[in-house]
Amino acid sequence: MAVFNHVSFDEHEQVVFCHDKESGLKAIIAVHNTNLGPAVGGCRMWNYQSDDEALTDVLRLSRGMTYKNALAGLTMGGGKSVIIADPKTQDREALFRAFGRFINTLGGKYYSAEDVGTTTADIMIAHQETPYMAGLEGKSGDPSPFTALGTYLGIKAAVKHQRGLDTLKGLKISVQGVGHVGYYLCKHLHEEGAELIVTDIHQPSLDRVATEFGATVVAPQDIYSQDVDVYAPCALGATINDATLPLLKAKIVAGCANNQLAEPRHGQLLKDMGILYAPDYVINAGGIINVSFENNYDAAKSTAKVEKIYDTLLTIFTAADAQNRTTGEIADEMARAIIDAAAK
Repeated sequence: MAVFNHVSFDEHEQVVFCHDKESGLKAIIAVHNTNLGPAVGGCRMWNYQSDDEALTDVLRLSRGMTYKNALAGLTMGGGKSVIIADPKTQDREALFRAFGRFINTLGGKYYSAEDVGTTTADIMIAHQETPYMAGLEGKSGDPSPFTALGTYLGIKAAVKHQRGLDTLKGLKISVQGVGHVGYYLCKHLHEEGAELIVTDIHQPSLDRVATEFGATVVAPQDIYSQDVDVYAPCALGATINDATLPLLKAKIVAGCANNQLAEPRHGQLLKDMGILYAPDYVINAGGIINVSFENNYDAAKSTAKVEKIYDTLLTIFTAADAQNRTTGEIADEMARAIIDAAAK
């Protein structure tokens, strides 16, 4: 399994493969870029089908964190970690202690936090072995509500740009994935009067949003073809691909999942279809913004910074229209300018 010529390798500074025989830990840590500061990004725990699938994920996610942190105006670089295991694993103490020890060997070059398949409780276990953890209980805590807030505001920005509307009332929005972040997003959307169509692989999560927000539940494979105004991917990545694109009826794609485009070319295909795309690492930055206030935590200041996602997206949308380019190209260019300037 090659790294340097891997299709998702993007001049990463460091990629660490971790194995602890006693706990059974198998993990990969990817530090993409530290121009702006120590790399910060969550730990994803997932039952990957292969080591290469895990490597692809961590390489793409860590690059996304570099761009996300740059455009959010944070003094943080980009990194990510993945643990190859069933996220439903119950015996987590030894696993996350071992993970924390590996994080510690990097000496502060990378700070981890919770992500898909992990919780703040897991992060607190790892924190017993290393100071280089973020999103800690008693400090910034659970980042999910802030990720959801930013995504909600990003949807509003997209609707404002495309339709000139200041409200989501009466709009139909499909949400793919209604777990932690997706639940909070649905709450915001429901409170503003949007009509929700949802899917998830976890039935209790579906039951909750159906009961609390009157959401219509559809099968996972049916979420793409719903006749909606906005499609919000909030589960795993790469749901915008050759198979799903022809099914989309939504004119806006704006959700909190990472790496929503299977390949960069799918951004151009969305544009060709007249679909406005909110670049994922811009719209979903609320969580890491909240984490950035870890020391001397102030929820009001964190919220105020998350709210700037709205304006950042409007800037990207406007520039993309003016230059007849994709929103992803504009966002990447803006982020690279910040990262390159920091290197000088």
